Amino acid sequence: MTITVRADYDITPARLWELVEPIERHVEWMGDAESIDFTSTQRRGVGTRFICVTKIGPIRMRDRMSITVWEPEQRMGVRHEGLVTGSGVFVLEPIDGGRRTRFAWTEELTPRWWLGGALGERLVLRHVLGWIWRRNLKRLRRVVERSR
Repeated sequence: MTITVRADYDITPARLWELVEPIERHVEWMGDAESIDFTSTQRRGVGTRFICVTKIGPIRMRDRMSITVWEPEQRMGVRHEGLVTGSGVFVLEPIDGGRRTRFAWTEELTPRWWLGGALGERLVLRHVLGWIWRRNLKRLRRVVERSR
């Protein structure tokens, strides 16, 4: 299952990267992320490992994650190793001559069979997670606006 959400921001890729690069600050704009606890001494770059406690309605998960891609001002990728496995990536693309940024968030996820299999994927994960992540990008917009 693949989910992609996008939003354009009135900020340069370099400045947007400064806002999304601190992994521990993702809880400020990801409404479903309750906490992030590093399990590696490294806090940035490929190989960084952490646990993100995620809450979606009554469901709380401890998502073990590791950074797999780290290209400053361009992309950040993760691997999920929790109740849902897979990978995700943030891509920052300059638009309008680099004055603005298109932020695309793509997740390729495989839910565990006991989360409802294909029906759970279609009804819950695809629609609910897509809605949550679109809302997260609206929250990121508020962080961008406060940063000016």
